Amino acid sequence: GGPDKEVKISAPSVRCKEAYKEEDDLSDLIEDIFHDDPSVSELSKSSPGTITNCSGHRAPSQTKGRKCCPVYLGGSSAPLGLGTNTSQRTCDQLRCTTCDFRVITLDDYEWNKSCDYLFFRNNMPDLDKLKVKTLSRIGTRAYACQCSWRSIQNLADLREEQELRWVCGRH
Repeated sequence: GGPDKEVKISAPSVRCKEAYKEEDDLSDLIEDIFHDDPSVSELSKSSPGTITNCSGHRAPSQTKGRKCCPVYLGGSSAPLGLGTNTSQRTCDQLRCTTCDFRVITLDDYEWNKSCDYLFFRNNMPDLDKLKVKTLSRIGTRAYACQCSWRSIQNLADLREEQELRWVCGRH
């Protein structure tokens, strides 16, 4: 009778460990969601667990210094701020890793087709000079650094714009 009893006891304990692991994974997932969306962050205080950011590093407890993940671009109707999977805000802290300029945005404008590299190189960051080559278009947001530019109407993940070397400069 003894060996049978040991087998019966050890088998459920293995299943229990797997159940706890699945529960921990679920708890981590829930924590990530709470962390991504500040509107539900109060709920996350009741659940213990490590909160990680998109790169897998321990995330700071405050919002200051956080990066968008993923980074979104969007038209003038898209809200600005820290973008996450659950809160699709367009990043307003973009920086170009090629020219090391901050990316400017102009709501309800698009870039004229005649814009070229030299225009931005010579006129950035003077908004009065830049507006000379814009067209008024409600719902569009014009983005530019010293070496790249885009006119965006709909929400877009920056990863889809592979030729742009823009990153979130932290919020």
